[in-house]
Amino acid sequence: MGILKYFKRKSIDKLINEVEESKDLVRSLGAFQLILFGIGAIVGAGIFVLAGEAASRYAGPAIVISFAISGLACVCAALCYAELASMIPVSGSAYTYIYATLGELAACIMAGFMILGSFLSIASVASGWSGYMQSLLADFNIYLPAQFAATTGSLITLSDGSQVEAFINLPAFFIVLFMVYILYKGIQASAFVNAVIVFLKMTVLFGFVIVGSMYVDSSNWVPFLPENTGEFGKYGFSGIIAGSAMVFFAYNGFDAVATAAQETKNPQRNLPIGILGSLIIATITYIAVAWVLTGLVNYTELGVAQPIAVAVDKMGLPWFSLLIKIGAIAGLTSVILVMLYGLVRVLFVITKDGLLPSCLSKVHEKYKTPHIITVICGSAIGLTSATVSLDRLVPLANFGIIGTFAIVCFAALFLRYSQPNLKRNFKCPWMPFIPIAGMLILMQIMLSLPSVTYFYALIWVSIVVIFYLCYGQFHSKLHTEE
Repeated sequence: MGILKYFKRKSIDKLINEVEESKDLVRSLGAFQLILFGIGAIVGAGIFVLAGEAASRYAGPAIVISFAISGLACVCAALCYAELASMIPVSGSAYTYIYATLGELAACIMAGFMILGSFLSIASVASGWSGYMQSLLADFNIYLPAQFAATTGSLITLSDGSQVEAFINLPAFFIVLFMVYILYKGIQASAFVNAVIVFLKMTVLFGFVIVGSMYVDSSNWVPFLPENTGEFGKYGFSGIIAGSAMVFFAYNGFDAVATAAQETKNPQRNLPIGILGSLIIATITYIAVAWVLTGLVNYTELGVAQPIAVAVDKMGLPWFSLLIKIGAIAGLTSVILVMLYGLVRVLFVITKDGLLPSCLSKVHEKYKTPHIITVICGSAIGLTSATVSLDRLVPLANFGIIGTFAIVCFAALFLRYSQPNLKRNFKCPWMPFIPIAGMLILMQIMLSLPSVTYFYALIWVSIVVIFYLCYGQFHSKLHTEE
């Protein structure tokens, strides 16, 4: 077979048969639960942390346009996701779609980007959760020892002016392990916890929009788009695009809905509803919050870790500041929960295909969860978030996310014309314009990422390819069954 075996594809009929025959996971999720899962994964660090920095550094009040552009690109990708999910209701999400279109090696590379993007995103969000939690505790005069409040090696200045070196970020480690425990206990427990958290954080954000709109100073929206400083991405139209690249992180997560395919009732119907419903709600929320945020505070003052808390201070409502911090903590918690769930489900499918050691795919007899992968993956992320500063690697996570969405758009386009007679319970409208528009917008956003990101991406792809050549190709069930 030679080199052609690396491009061998899994037939869609085979994928569907495997799902129908599998009894590993229990189907218990409906459309409403999937929408909550999507909102739980999407609405988090992007709006509570990145919105202010993106407005301050790149787009000014026009950050609302940046959110709209990123949202438009994601809607195009989501429509493609919805079509593919209705055809191939498998928990592997984009990995499985690429396996069916471009072949095994391409699927492994796609899986590599999905794993890296999710891993770095979860660890970064856990670090942000730690900051908000410590800020909330400080409001009640509760302080952690400095050695356990930041990533390993960070220098922390004490109240007396002296400095100590941090040993571990204990809150970040704790929250990831707690989410591991929730996921270990089963999908219903995870869905219930996520539903409670989503209700809390959306109530807080809607409250911010309603109350904040009464205190808006319209002079803060002038100029709406500050002039370019002479540097690409620093205000002006290029700033809007650079802002889109930064806040794109805020939309990461809606694809986690697709990873719940094998635990969803009637996935052909409910997956498209969950994917599109959660994304549309999140996009509207983002634009509304960004509009009020830049109306309350001049964009030059928003380059802080807690921009919404700064905006609340401008209102002169200290009690509301406390609610915002609670909402932020809730938002970040649900992101960790759902994204970790999605990552584990993708790894589960990869192990089932033989591309990772099969011992990892064992399912707990009582809870019906892939408990070994959950514990190993969660522990690794917890240690990373507690010991490593990830600021410079977040663009790499964005690269993986953007690349994944762009390739999914291509996969939907490819299958629509290569296999037009396949049963599609949901069809992406305005084909081929939607996937092409999605790819073009996503590529434009990707080009505005820091150039060093491409170097890191090349290293990671090399690692994934080497692993596949040394292990995956010899254990692939697609090859061994033949």
